[in-house]
Amino acid sequence: MKIFNIVFIVLFVISAGLQYNDPDPYLWVPLYLYAALLCFWAVKGKYYPVTYYIGLVGYLAYAIYKIFDSNGVIDWVTQHDEESLVQTMKATKPWIEEAREFFGLLICWIVLLINFIYYRFSQGKLPKNKYKF
Repeated sequence: MKIFNIVFIVLFVISAGLQYNDPDPYLWVPLYLYAALLCFWAVKGKYYPVTYYIGLVGYLAYAIYKIFDSNGVIDWVTQHDEESLVQTMKATKPWIEEAREFFGLLICWIVLLINFIYYRFSQGKLPKNKYKF
């Protein structure tokens, strides 16, 4: 699990850094850095359930919003025939930006879920004080 988390620390920090030219970096930088922080704590063997609950609920709620948004994933699939998300890094079309953001949230949510499940099933292996927030 350490290698898994180290890889995602690097990827989330890079993703946060790439948000500098995004229209809303004040939102996306903290979202990616939050996931990186939880992966960092996982590498250190620290597990704070409340932080995972916040992340899992927050990422999932925002991802669901991105599905149904007016230029969201449903619009990208039904109105724009799943136009390529990687044709250019500058998203000039709102449905491209919304779909990319959805997949970024989904990746964060999946990584947190994997860590959450792993630590939940290995509770007996960690010291009790590591479970308190």
